[in-house]
Amino acid sequence: MADLIAKSALAGHAPLTLAGVTLSEIALDPITSIAPFSGQDAAVAKALGLVLPAPNRFAEAKGARLVWTGRGQYFLIGSPTPKGLAGIAALTDQSDGWAALRLDGPGTEAALARIVPVDIRLAAFPEGAALRTAFNHMNAVLMRTGAQTVDILVFRSMARTAWHEVEAAMTALAARQRLT
Repeated sequence: MADLIAKSALAGHAPLTLAGVTLSEIALDPITSIAPFSGQDAAVAKALGLVLPAPNRFAEAKGARLVWTGRGQYFLIGSPTPKGLAGIAALTDQSDGWAALRLDGPGTEAALARIVPVDIRLAAFPEGAALRTAFNHMNAVLMRTGAQTVDILVFRSMARTAWHEVEAAMTALAARQRLT
């Protein structure tokens, strides 16, 4: 039997810093999609030990992040699937299906403004905010994890394309900075 070697979706891409922003890959394993059955939200929250976040928000506790990803759907990131959810929620392991990028620095908003069709300025997209949106021609989940930091989840098959899109935006911002 062949020995398989696990590789990240962006293996070989070192962090890149341009125009006041650093682009890097982050590891978020495991990721579990949790969809509470009708009327089971409180039971799911109790089993997780986390408050179910409001739409367009995420909650963090004990190294785990629970992200609202749509009506009645959440991603549990960074924690093994908890026991006690059988019969109260539908669970799907998403760990191998997503890749994560992080943009960090004062140029984060300017770079993302060239890619996403939503207002991601801090006033409109504060820390703890999460949303599903278009990421040029892809789908993505954005999470504001710091004043100048946004984590981006994209389908694993689109990770290199997403990296390229962000790198192109950063390159354009760097060129503009050199002109001024």
